[in-house]
Amino acid sequence: MTYIQEKFIDEVTKNDWKHIYAERYKIDQEVSSAIDSILAVQVGRINKTKRIVDYGYDAKDTILRHFTIADDAEDVLARRWFSGIALSGLHRSVAIEQWVKLRRGDDVSLARALGAFDMFILQKGHDDLEDMEYALDDLAERFIGENPDFSNLRKPTQAMCLARYLRLHGLIGVIDDVNSRHDVVKNNLIGAALFEGHQHSLPLITVAIFCCVAERLGLAAFPCAFPFHVFAIVFTTDEQPQAGDDSRSDPVPQHIYMDPYWTSTEIPVATLVTRLTSMGVPQEDHKMYLSITNRSEIVARCARNIARSVQTLSHAQNRPPGAISQSIFYGALWALALLDGDETEPDVHGAHYLPALLTNMEATFPTDVLMVGKHFGPVLADNTLELHIRAKDEDVRKVKSRSSQASKSVRYRVGQVFRHKRYGYRAIITGWDVKCAASDLWMSQMRVHELPRGKQQSFYHVLVEDQSKRYVAEENIEIVEHEPTGVLVTIAGQFFKRWDAQSKTFVSNIRDEYPDD
Repeated sequence: MTYIQEKFIDEVTKNDWKHIYAERYKIDQEVSSAIDSILAVQVGRINKTKRIVDYGYDAKDTILRHFTIADDAEDVLARRWFSGIALSGLHRSVAIEQWVKLRRGDDVSLARALGAFDMFILQKGHDDLEDMEYALDDLAERFIGENPDFSNLRKPTQAMCLARYLRLHGLIGVIDDVNSRHDVVKNNLIGAALFEGHQHSLPLITVAIFCCVAERLGLAAFPCAFPFHVFAIVFTTDEQPQAGDDSRSDPVPQHIYMDPYWTSTEIPVATLVTRLTSMGVPQEDHKMYLSITNRSEIVARCARNIARSVQTLSHAQNRPPGAISQSIFYGALWALALLDGDETEPDVHGAHYLPALLTNMEATFPTDVLMVGKHFGPVLADNTLELHIRAKDEDVRKVKSRSSQASKSVRYRVGQVFRHKRYGYRAIITGWDVKCAASDLWMSQMRVHELPRGKQQSFYHVLVEDQSKRYVAEENIEIVEHEPTGVLVTIAGQFFKRWDAQSKTFVSNIRDEYPDD
């Protein structure tokens, strides 16, 4: 909730609106100043981004103004890129806070607990946690509008009526085609199911939507995490646990089981017991699988589903995950690190996921380093990665001027686009060395000695269209002069202000390092 939203909760006449305007103006100026400073120099970007994120949603409108800057702006690509970094960092911090609250036992709605995963890929200004709650409110209102006699029905009939309605409107369940597969990552997201229309949600998300809408209709329904599936427990009397109760408890006798993923009808408990027995589950464990599953466990299970989906898809395609899958996978690692593990030892909660979390953070989300330190500081006491990332961010770049005699041999310039002669990919030059500056081990692995011009030729740091960063020998570069399109233009904002049609190059935003390019 923003500062302004909090004030509207109070009686309007009691607010000092002049002071409120001054506060918002101050935040707007400070956020804009931080973004301008991030664009101006490469040093200290982590702390500047944190300053923005710490304002929370009060900074969002300002960030979005920079993010949606006009196409003809002087620094359009850089401003969109770094305001996007701040915006996504803000969304991640909001998501992570939901799981931190869950870990300490606070009441977090099921929609927010699961919707936090969507926040890791949210780049626009809507469809966030508040919008998910509103969408569910609207869904419940529409349902009542089409079923005015709902309150007069018996609760089992209410549950079946709701499941039938949701399935009819394509919000839950599955269609037997390629998009319904478990390795389609978005099938694990409640926001995607609510906003993208006829999303093929997996059982856990199907049941979550059913339970969230049921709660709004006065029907107590809770997830029940079965082996390899998720059911819903629906209570048919007023004697029931509180919706925010995060402990596994025995359901009272007056309840039914529903499987809205597959059907709108009740599932007999005998059917579930038979399934457990056929799976070899000991009878003494049946009660656990037939009881309410707390929200922390549901989030952790969703995170494991996401991790499996991303890994399965990456293996099938024989390439690293794309940007969206990578972001969702990173969210899954956060959830598992915070919520998975032994609840009796909260300090080591999910600690075995931290190495993977740190690796992904360093590679793709380095501005999160302070957030990692905040939540896992004691566990990371002996880890030097945080210090390394922060030191690199604060390191003043060594200036590479073209005034020296040696640099005159460097043929190409920062901002030029090229095609790799051997591998065919397109990339942008982001830096150069007069000769290969890589380690002997890297040169041996890359077989630099086999190149016709060897290691004495200039080598270039490049940003590739697949978003990787590589080091390329001059002899493998073939300059391309037509204007690039697609993802290469978007990611160029990391280093460049805009595309210049006259010079057929990107305009550098790293002149603190390469002043002559």
